[in-house]
Amino acid sequence: EGLIEFYDSFRDMFEFFCKNTTIHGTIRLVCSDSNRMKTAFWTLLLLASFGMLYWQFALMFSQYWAYPVVLTMAMHSEPKMFPAITICNLDPYRFELVSEHLVQLDRMAEESITFLYGINTSASLFHMNDRNIHVKGLSSIRNLSRSSFKLSQNFSLLRMSDLRSGKKHSSVGFRLCNATGGNCFYKTYSSGMDAILEWYRFHYMNIMSQLPVIINISDHEEQIEDMVYSCQYDGEPCRPSDYVHFHHPVFGSCYTFNSKGTDSFWTATKPGIPYGLSLILRAEQKDHIPLLSTVAGVKVMIHNHNQTPFLEHEGFDIRPGIATTIGIQQDEVNRLGGNYGKCTTNGDDVNVKLLYNNSYTLQACLHSCFQHIMVQKCGCGYYYYPLPPGAEYCDYNKQPAWGHCFYQLYNRLRNHHLNCFDQCPKPCRESLYKVSAGTAKWPSAKSQDWVRQALRHQNGYNSTSNRLDIAKVTIFYQQLNYQSVNESPLLSENLLLSSMGSQWSLWFGSSVLSVVEMFELLIDTLVLSLLFCYQRLRAKKTLRVAHTPPVPSVSLALENYRVVQE
Repeated sequence: EGLIEFYDSFRDMFEFFCKNTTIHGTIRLVCSDSNRMKTAFWTLLLLASFGMLYWQFALMFSQYWAYPVVLTMAMHSEPKMFPAITICNLDPYRFELVSEHLVQLDRMAEESITFLYGINTSASLFHMNDRNIHVKGLSSIRNLSRSSFKLSQNFSLLRMSDLRSGKKHSSVGFRLCNATGGNCFYKTYSSGMDAILEWYRFHYMNIMSQLPVIINISDHEEQIEDMVYSCQYDGEPCRPSDYVHFHHPVFGSCYTFNSKGTDSFWTATKPGIPYGLSLILRAEQKDHIPLLSTVAGVKVMIHNHNQTPFLEHEGFDIRPGIATTIGIQQDEVNRLGGNYGKCTTNGDDVNVKLLYNNSYTLQACLHSCFQHIMVQKCGCGYYYYPLPPGAEYCDYNKQPAWGHCFYQLYNRLRNHHLNCFDQCPKPCRESLYKVSAGTAKWPSAKSQDWVRQALRHQNGYNSTSNRLDIAKVTIFYQQLNYQSVNESPLLSENLLLSSMGSQWSLWFGSSVLSVVEMFELLIDTLVLSLLFCYQRLRAKKTLRVAHTPPVPSVSLALENYRVVQE
């Protein structure tokens, strides 16, 4: 009794609570007990307040468990690393190992163009006498043109007509069938130029699949001096260690400057054109494979360090005879991840095994996912993506129906019907670059002669044609301050508790201690109920013992015992 406060009845306990609690309005239930109308009114009012309170609580918890986020923006100003810059000459190679097959493909393309449009392109489009690229370290490998590979004649370009809205439309494409020759469909394009380019690339991938995978295609005669005549950053000449060379099957010879982003030489301390990267490039048109790249100029892409440049998805072209200034501004995006959204820190928690040796990006994951599905469904890999271990590139001499399989899979990926977009989350932290460009004619008509003379003496520039094939590019930071966009929870735990307290105070004008008083009332009710139950059970047991009749045999025995004793 010294630990627990006893009440004579539930009514006494309820009256004590209403008179002493800090919850507003409860005392009206006791003070107005003689007026039943007021008591009923305040009872309904308190019950309605409880209902509204817990309805608001339900809304807040449902919003909290939806894990919404709010974007906050902040500006930072500090020295930072210059981004990685990739440039490509848009001039893919004609490799000696497959030169005969490429010549046959050029003839097939010439015949197709003549069939479709009646144009003879042999003199103006194809140059069979251009020099071929020799890859080093292949002394033991003979020309692969003598192999059993043959160009297929089953994918001829056709012109098709159809009626749409009462008007006649024509399209160009080629037919693809499965392994049994059924389930055929036409890969068509409304533009004949797009159809010819895609048809050419389809055959080109089959030819290039003949090259052994172990060959380093980028290891060839051409040096960076053949493409980059001048390179300066922050007024200092670039060093040989500042770039990495690789070959792209469509965009040709490519170089990435500041690919790792660890050299302090590339730290940007000032904004402006004089403190950026300045390049003089030769956009030479050797026309090695003209139907792979119909653009003359240089491909430029600005991206993060340790990131694979996907030039077919990003980047922009630089026109020859033009000076281009490109101002960049960095934005940084930080995502929460976890319950607030799907993202990955470094790709280790992604189910897709990356086929690229650089850091995780969404495009790298999508390409790797598609290549794994391609190998699984079609039995071979897409030539433009790296191969998983043990796989080989597609060749219609070995897999005649791989084109049918590939285009169907690619359409499913493009329409988000493959699960690659579900398996490949965005990075939790990434840098984005906004680009603004300006152009001017370069060199001018009056400076053209001496600029060419200077390049001829310094870089061996020996162009004798009037065609402009040099370009100037300057890439610089417009401002060193950058904007960071950060995700933060719209309802954190602290904000949730604060909102709950505000609602409790609104409907009852009370505090956390009032909640404790309610718990105390529940505990007292439970204890008092147990005590009343215990008393009732004890009273029933006592009553049962008091009404128990005497046993005759026992009484008789006791009386006889007394008589004997007397």
